[in-house]
Amino acid sequence: MLATPHVLVVDDHREIREALAQYLERHGMRASVADSATAARRVLGAAAVDIVVLDVMMPGEDGLQLCRHLRATTRLPIILLTAMAEETDRIVGLEVGADDYVTKPFNPRELLARIKAVIRRSHSLPPGRDLPPAGVRRFDRWSLDTGRRQLMDEDGVVVLLSTGEFRLLMALLERPGMVLSRDQLLDLTQGRRSVPFERAIDNQVSRLRKKIERDSKNPKLIVTVWGGGYRFAGEVEDG
Repeated sequence: MLATPHVLVVDDHREIREALAQYLERHGMRASVADSATAARRVLGAAAVDIVVLDVMMPGEDGLQLCRHLRATTRLPIILLTAMAEETDRIVGLEVGADDYVTKPFNPRELLARIKAVIRRSHSLPPGRDLPPAGVRRFDRWSLDTGRRQLMDEDGVVVLLSTGEFRLLMALLERPGMVLSRDQLLDLTQGRRSVPFERAIDNQVSRLRKKIERDSKNPKLIVTVWGGGYRFAGEVEDG
């Protein structure tokens, strides 16, 4: 893990963000605070941040909106703070790109452990290609508009992708030729807390193959590496 991780705490409640920042600093981390999405953007533009702890319920641009923006433009790890206990609310947070979530009221010791775990996971993953956050990726007979999350074939026919399928495809396209284990794909696409079963990745790969392979029973793009995981074997061009 990084020697002194820099954590950005974004929460509109002063007592929460300042108390959490002080706790993190007492435990060997650097901490910056922001009381809104606008303030968070200023901090991110001025300093290198390693992870964002982000409150969901904020006035104006809320945490889910900021999370969605950060995931579209950066690879920063994100942990959501939410007072909502319903399972659907936690799923929404993970679907927009959060790596983990903690329900308020929270134990700061638990949150510290989660921060360390997410940072450790993010730095153990194979790096992706240095590509712009939005644009067109071309492979085989396909064009993927990453901004619109739109997959189109050579005849202009759009194929719909679920959120999970889009993230899986992006993880593979950013690392062509690399063997990615199921654990790594879980981290890259959904976060380990959201889907605890490795079989979930196999099912996702199967569904994606049916959409992009010429013959899903004899795949040439997403290749299984026995005992290792999966590898994207196609040529990828950045449009």
